[in-house]
Amino acid sequence: MDARRIARLTRQGAVTRILVRGTNWIGDAVLTTPALEALRARFPQARIALLAKPAVAELLQCHPAVDDIVLYRDPGPHAGLGGKLSLAIQLNRGHYDLAILLQNAFEAAAITALAGIPNRYGYATDGRSFLLTHRIPLTPKIRRKHQVEYYRELLRPLGIPAEPAAPTLRTTPGEDAAATDYLQAFGVKPEQVVIGLNPGSVYGSAKRWLPERFAQVADRLAAEHEACVLIFGGKGEEELGTAIAGMMTAPTIVFSGRTTVRQLMALIKRCRLFITNDTGPMHVAAAFQVPLVAIFGPTNPGTTSPYGPGHELVRHPVECSPCLLRECPIDHRCMQGIGADVVHAAARRQLGVRGPEQNAQNAEDGGNAAVVYLDRDGTLNYDPGYLNQPDQLQLLPGVGQAVARLNRAGFKAVVLSNQSGLARGLITHEQLDAIHRRLRELLAADGAWLDGIFICPHHPEDACSCRKPAPGLVLRAQQELGLAPDHAIVIGDKASDVGLARNIGATAVFVSSGHHPEEEQARMAGQSLVPDFTARDLSGAVKWILEKENVLVLE
Repeated sequence: MDARRIARLTRQGAVTRILVRGTNWIGDAVLTTPALEALRARFPQARIALLAKPAVAELLQCHPAVDDIVLYRDPGPHAGLGGKLSLAIQLNRGHYDLAILLQNAFEAAAITALAGIPNRYGYATDGRSFLLTHRIPLTPKIRRKHQVEYYRELLRPLGIPAEPAAPTLRTTPGEDAAATDYLQAFGVKPEQVVIGLNPGSVYGSAKRWLPERFAQVADRLAAEHEACVLIFGGKGEEELGTAIAGMMTAPTIVFSGRTTVRQLMALIKRCRLFITNDTGPMHVAAAFQVPLVAIFGPTNPGTTSPYGPGHELVRHPVECSPCLLRECPIDHRCMQGIGADVVHAAARRQLGVRGPEQNAQNAEDGGNAAVVYLDRDGTLNYDPGYLNQPDQLQLLPGVGQAVARLNRAGFKAVVLSNQSGLARGLITHEQLDAIHRRLRELLAADGAWLDGIFICPHHPEDACSCRKPAPGLVLRAQQELGLAPDHAIVIGDKASDVGLARNIGATAVFVSSGHHPEEEQARMAGQSLVPDFTARDLSGAVKWILEKENVLVLE
């Protein structure tokens, strides 16, 4: 791409009106929101209009990154060549300086070219390169990225760094109140636990987990938490939702095919837990930070999994997955192999994670749960140096059982890790996310879970406030998880972990399971740092903590 043309495009005041061609599917649209927010930050004075089909327009109509909505109605008045010409004439009246094409279709480039928009910016796909003034090569590396990063990478030539950011959505206070009132009309109390199920998939039956297993899991969870179950689905999935409700004894409300997009958003936001196939509503739940269990079969979690923390992914690995087929041509083994017990266990772990509203209330009340801040490398897993591949991660002996004991005892378990390899270019955010998914999967095999993972991505010379022993990561965890500041324990294999404990007034436990513990102990002595207890490994540390706290854990 011509650097001079990009420089002209990005100079101060060169762009005042931007048209963004949105994606056509709700899930994809959710995953574009970090790119929209980055575009807004890059062009803060520009007016940004979104060209989108009605469902996506409704989804993003209140999003702060979007000023105007232009409806694209096909089927409808914009169908066929005449409809496209009519739309192009309408867009021409908008006097846009720049069109950003998040959709890859040929027609997206053709319509904006017909509209006379002078700068047309998008991936060079679908034979449309000659219609683009700014062609971004779609490399195999970019194709393999998660969709959130895929859309962010498109903007990199505009001087917008492709930094990771979680998708976001907005509802209005009126919409939230209406959802609460709607549920109350069905007898759901405001304080009652609400569990959402999304058992369908517009994409095709291959992505659907078995209906009877959805019912089994939801019934068990509802009985354990006195919960009401909301069943969601799109048009045409009413029969599926009704069938699952008929298999259950718990109180259910079937919303399949009966909500607008805005109502769907507000109702999902109200859920304490969301259990779903790989669908658009899955990404809606993730954007609202609703704890969720996502069941994956034929699709690729590396590109379409819920983005960011606060979810658990369940898969049954088979040789033919991901196949990306709409219908399974054989025996649906990727979904058949996922038992109800596995999903139920994942859901119970997620119900131990507080959602954003509960976090805020917990913080307001001061919180009461003790938290154990865990170092990662050398404490939970073998430390190979700069760990940058998921298959390199191996738990140290007894770690899964030790974390599970903390979980059962009611402690919050939160990982804090310095990851300067990001700043040094030794690992990408994508690789780090994959490593942490692997960490959660290995812990889950022992019935253990983490309530949060927080990392410092900076170089040691950056003098940031989050690199241990600085307290920045703890402050983030307290804010995001609603943790009490006065009941904390830090476990780690480095002097920096003991230093962190001292900086936040926490109990310090040093474990000698990392590299060269003698050197770390000498470093602590040189800094006058004395841990409250020294253990051989995490199992010994947890045993000491439980005895000190006088906690009995049933094994």
